[in-house]
Amino acid sequence: MSSGSADGPAGSGPAGSGPARSRRRLRAAPPVEASSAELGTGRALPTGTGEAELRAGLRRMRVIATSLLGFVLAVYIASRSWELHGGPSWLRYVRAAAEAGTVGALADWFAVTALFKRPLGLPIPHTAIIPERKDALGRGLERFVAINFLSEDVVRERLAQPALAARVGGWLAEPANAERVVETLASRLASGLSAVPDDVVVELVEKTALSRLFEIRWGPVAGAALDTVVTDRLHHRLVDLVVIQSEAWLLANRETVLRMVSDQAPSWSPRFLDGVIGQRIYTEAVRFVAEVRADPEHRLRQALDDYLLRFAERLRTDPETIERVERIKERVRDHPEVHASVTRAWRTLRDILVQAMGDPDSALRQRAGAELAAAGRALATDPAWQDRAARAAGALGARLVGRYRDEIAAVISSTIERWPPVEASRRIELYVGRDLQFIRINGTVVGSLAGLLIEVLTRLIL
Repeated sequence: MSSGSADGPAGSGPAGSGPARSRRRLRAAPPVEASSAELGTGRALPTGTGEAELRAGLRRMRVIATSLLGFVLAVYIASRSWELHGGPSWLRYVRAAAEAGTVGALADWFAVTALFKRPLGLPIPHTAIIPERKDALGRGLERFVAINFLSEDVVRERLAQPALAARVGGWLAEPANAERVVETLASRLASGLSAVPDDVVVELVEKTALSRLFEIRWGPVAGAALDTVVTDRLHHRLVDLVVIQSEAWLLANRETVLRMVSDQAPSWSPRFLDGVIGQRIYTEAVRFVAEVRADPEHRLRQALDDYLLRFAERLRTDPETIERVERIKERVRDHPEVHASVTRAWRTLRDILVQAMGDPDSALRQRAGAELAAAGRALATDPAWQDRAARAAGALGARLVGRYRDEIAAVISSTIERWPPVEASRRIELYVGRDLQFIRINGTVVGSLAGLLIEVLTRLIL
């Protein structure tokens, strides 16, 4: 389908063809978008809704240009015939203008048509340029876009504008917009998390975090950590908790303690003596625990601190203790419960995140929306933020373009290469053919004026 060429230079063609038939065809087939699978099949691609409007505009301009060609041709035939049969002298000017206009219209019709197909189907050299050279044209367009539009300087200059950052910040400052962004990101992230197989995450954790954890020697690390805990008295709260719970248990379980003492007594011991001894033991235990709880410097606490410090020193320096810890580490690493624990931890974390991201009223979503809106307000009002954001956006855009420019531009040539030659010609003509029809119209008008001027000058000079 070319400019003015589907129906010949004067719009002629077989019965049932032409604009009326095209209109019926458009009404009969509802527009649909092309699928990528059809690009390399050789079939004509379906027409989109926007393409229907382009097609109507192209057809309208083609009819105008072809009608103008027919008009000047008719004027030329009529004026020439009248002139040969004794018409008035001024007909020579009309005939010259119409003759030159016809030549100009035909020449421009040929030039425009030769871009998209062979005029009148004749095998004229250097015609049907787009179908014959579509791949080379696609590569040329790819290089043009890559050099002139996808350069790092162009992208950096476009993105590194504080005014652009301010507009983005003003948009994000609106709570509704911030919530929309958070909702979109949360939905995408939740879908992504749900789609990740458990075994992939578990394998990643085991090969990264756990592998590094098991590569180090636990003894010296544990010794240093324990030494810090004891030196900074960080364990005292745990000791207090144990002492308090022990005292509470003793006070609530007197009979249990007495029974335990009685059960351990010899069979020959009198019962009353067992009760006296049990009561004494119980009283001393309650008193001892109360003293430990009340005295931060109790000898039991100090003994515990000394033991922990000595144990920390052995963990750091004693080869036998270090080797014992390493054997424990090996057993832990090879235990199947480790794998199961990682799987359970991942599933729990994933479920918590997915549930939080899917609930608009969750604290995570609410906090993310508030923080994003606050960042937008700062970006909209703070020039320093705008400058930093603009520089970061420009640097990021330039880096991405510099790294992926060839891949981005290659979309042009690869897409055009997948189009069948006729389809490539049809699509390109659809978008530029309407403007090319003005070349035909201008050629007709300019040719007519040039013919008239040449005729006038000829009469004046000769």
